[in-house]
Amino acid sequence: MLVAFAIAFSSCMDERSQFVFGRVADKCDTEWPICDTIAGCLLGDSSYIEGKFPTTGKVAVQLAEPSQVTVSFLLENVAGAGSETTINFFEDRCRARTRVQVEGKVFVGESEQRGTVSRSVDLSGIGDHLIEYTSDARLQYLMKIEVLPLRLKEEMEGAM
Repeated sequence: MLVAFAIAFSSCMDERSQFVFGRVADKCDTEWPICDTIAGCLLGDSSYIEGKFPTTGKVAVQLAEPSQVTVSFLLENVAGAGSETTINFFEDRCRARTRVQVEGKVFVGESEQRGTVSRSVDLSGIGDHLIEYTSDARLQYLMKIEVLPLRLKEEMEGAM
């Protein structure tokens, strides 16, 4: 019954409210030391951040087990697509990096079609992970991170 209420309630919310549902805004104005640099905040399943592109940002995420980490953006007030948005997902201790690049028109086009832009990477390490992002697009954004343990991801894929 609670799930039915949540589904019914979410259909009444605007896109922004649905994106941040159940999360609190993080000002991302702290200093989280990670990988010989400083991230502005530690994001997780209960928080999100707001910002403006063009910019470069750094956040940290903690993993208790190997997990799929998804970075999602909700784009607002788009004034220009720019040429490229890049997300760097680092393993613990920055021992490896996965770089995801999205061409500017694809970044904005995906947002227009799906409502959000999301990219996922499987990270195997336990502990703190750095996520860096940069874009030359001209817009405002909300960003959140979702963590799905790989064991649950595999169970879900096996059930299909």
